[in-house]
Parts: sequence; C-alpha cells; structure tokens
Amino acid sequence: MKKSIHTLLAAVALATGIGGLTTGCNDDDSYADDLKRERKQIQAFLKKGVQVTDPESGTYYINHPAPINPITEEEFYANDSTTDVAKNEFVLFNGSGIYMQIVRKGTGKKLQNGESTAVICRYTEFNIAADTIQSTNLIQQYATRPEIMNVTNTSGTFTAHFTSGLMRAAYGQAVPSAWLIPLTFVNLGRQAAADEEIALVRLIVPSREGQDDAKTKVYPCYYEVSYQRGR
Repeated sequence: MKKSIHTLLAAVALATGIGGLTTGCNDDDSYADDLKRERKQIQAFLKKGVQVTDPESGTYYINHPAPINPITEEEFYANDSTTDVAKNEFVLFNGSGIYMQIVRKGTGKKLQNGESTAVICRYTEFNIAADTIQSTNLIQQYATRPEIMNVTNTSGTFTAHFTSGLMRAAYGQAVPSAWLIPLTFVNLGRQAAADEEIALVRLIVPSREGQDDAKTKVYPCYYEVSYQRGR
C-alpha cells in the first residue's frame, strides 16, 4: 500500500483531540468482537505493509513494503536474537501478540540490572485501523523535542514513564509496554563516530500493548522507534 500524506501536521496535533483520527468501535460490539477485528487488521497489514510519502518531495515518512515475514521466538533466539531485515522478518512474541523487527541493535551496551537512565526516542506511529500516520516527532516542528523516558531495569523487567515529548502530550506519562520489549535486545548508546548508529526497531502493536487511546478504542499501531541513551 503506497500513499501520500497531505496534512501530516494535522495528524500530529494529538494533544487537541486524538479521537478523530481513530476508527471507533460501535457500542454494541463486544470486546471479543473488537479483538477479532483487530487481529484481522494486523493480518491484513502483514500482507500489504505501508508506504507513506511527502507529496511534494516524494520523501518517505514510512517505507515498509509487503509482505512481512513472521518468525517464531525459537527462530529468533536461535539466530542470536536478530531479525533478517532483507527478508523482512519480524519475530512474533506469542504471549503479547507484538511483532518486532530489529533494524539496528545499536552502539553502546544494554541497560544493566538495577540501572536507571533517561532514554531518548524518535518515532513514527501509524494507526493501522485508520490507515494513517497518527503521530511522529520526525518532522521539523518536533525536531528539538524528542520523546524522553526514564527507564529502570529490575532483574530483566523494564519499567518506564515519559518525562517529555509528543507521546506524553497525547497519551500521558505511561509508556506503551511494547516500547519496552526491545530494551532486552538492543544497546543504549550515543553516536560518537560516523560508523556508530543508535538502535532502531519496528513494532506491530496490538491495542492491549499500546498507548491508552489504542487500549480504549481497540486499534493496532505500527511503530518505528529509535533508542538513544540520554546524557
């Protein structure tokens, strides 16, 4: 699916009312029906992917062609916890329903047990149900305002809250649980040389693992998120 985005800034104006960008659920629908519809939306997304361009420059905001190739957790761990980007592999975590592709594991080292740190994230959020970019801090207006979250690793369990950024403005301090899954596998560092790159992942997130609006309205999202250790 390739399309252009005509009014990205309007789609990013979440703090004034995110609900207009989502596909709402009928009051008569049961939660089970909502989840069934969401699963179908995710399966369709795996087959069609997403490509969104700037109509003026032709620059891609998102360029993720189909088909997406799910792999099992067993395959993922057997391959040193990596996904083959050339094969468009995403690991499916069965317990949560989250799909993850590690594009770059990043420079630096993983967050250690007992350690807390600020993590800087730049991201794009695509509402799969509404078929639109819902928020992103990768445009000029937000270039100097990345997401910052405080993260703690307690025996392999990560907890976090946003301290600033667009996600906090739109959804509050709670960090989507899906955003914490990659921290087990990626490094948190800073780019100190031209050949060093910070961690980058792609996520397909069912509503129960997402932000609060997605949980309330039951819609899945696709994310591209980078992770960088704060100063």
